[in-house]
Amino acid sequence: MTAAKPTQAKGAGAQEAPRFQRPLRLGTRRSKLALAQSEQVAESVRRLTGRSVELVEITTYGDVSRQHLSEIGGQGVFVAALREAVVQGEVDLAVHSLKDLPTTQPEELVIAAVPPREDPRDVLVARDGLGFEHLLAAGARPRIGTGSARRACQLHAWARSLGGAIETVPVRGNVDTRIGYVQKGELDAVALAAAGLSRLGRLAEVTELIPLDAVLPAPGQGALAVECASSSAHLTAQLAELDDPQTRVAVTAERTLLAALEAGCSAPVGALADLHAEGPSGAELGTASTVTEMRLRGVVGTPDGSALVQMSATGPVPASCDDAVALGRELAQEMLAKGAAGLMGERL
Repeated sequence: MTAAKPTQAKGAGAQEAPRFQRPLRLGTRRSKLALAQSEQVAESVRRLTGRSVELVEITTYGDVSRQHLSEIGGQGVFVAALREAVVQGEVDLAVHSLKDLPTTQPEELVIAAVPPREDPRDVLVARDGLGFEHLLAAGARPRIGTGSARRACQLHAWARSLGGAIETVPVRGNVDTRIGYVQKGELDAVALAAAGLSRLGRLAEVTELIPLDAVLPAPGQGALAVECASSSAHLTAQLAELDDPQTRVAVTAERTLLAALEAGCSAPVGALADLHAEGPSGAELGTASTVTEMRLRGVVGTPDGSALVQMSATGPVPASCDDAVALGRELAQEMLAKGAAGLMGERL
C-alpha cells in the first residue's frame, strides 16, 4: 500500500474542526473518478459531523496491475489496500465503488452508509456520435472496448438479437484512457458506467444510454459504500445518517444474488433490483410512501453471449436487509437450476 501526502478536502461548506478534534482521514483511490466521488462523500461528512475531512490517496493493486481483471481475480483488487488502511488506523473511513467490494464482509469493518445511488446503467461512447444499432449498421463488426466480462457477454447477445455481430476488446485504464481509444480511432466505442461519467461531469460525451433490457449492470453499480472500523461505534452512528434505505436493500439483494451464484465481481453476472410503485405504468420509481414491491433481475451468460440465463423475482419491498437477502437467494437458486453455473465456467 502506498499512501500519498494527505490533501485537505475543499468545499464551500467546509468547517474548521474544534481544537480537540483532529480532521477525519478518508481513504480513497487516486483516480479522478475515485477522488471526485470521495470528495462528494467528504463534503457530506463535513456537514454532518462539523469536522474537517482530509482525503488520503491510496494506491491499490488493481490500479498498478495491467493484467485483465479476470487474470488477477477481480475480487477486492481495488479495495484491499483501502480496507487495510482502515484496519490499521491509517485512515478513519474509506469510500468504495460498491460493485468493487467482495460480497463477504470482514468482521473488523462495517459498511456504515450506502448513499443514494446514481444511474446504474451502462453507456456507450462511440465514434461519430453513433448509437449501438447504427454502429452495427455501418458494416464491418464494430470494435467495442470494455474491461468487463459482464458487459462483453451482454453486448454480444444484444448484437446477435439485432442480427449483427461485434468484436469486444479488453481494455483497462481510467475514463480518459478508455475514451481516448475512441478519439484516436483505435476502437469504435467503449462501454462505461453512467454513474462514473455523471460524477465526473462528462455525460455529454455519452452517445447512448444502454437500455436495461439489453444490458443489466454489475451488482451494486452506481452505488458507493462508506466503510469504517467496526470498533468505531460513534463514527459508524454518525455516518449512518448518509445511508439511503432503498439503495441499501436494492444492492443487498443484488450482491446476495452474486454471492449465492458463487461468482466474483469480475464474473459475467448482471443484476438490478428495481423499486416499483403503484400507478398506471406499474414500473415507475416512487417515493418511500408509494413504493409497493421490488423486482430483482439477474443474468448470467457465456463470454460470447451465445447462451444466457435471464430471470427475475418480485416481492414486497423488503422491510429489512434480511428480506432482501432472501429475495437474492431465491433468484440465485432458480438461475442455478437453469444452468447458470455451467455458463459462468465457460471460457472463450
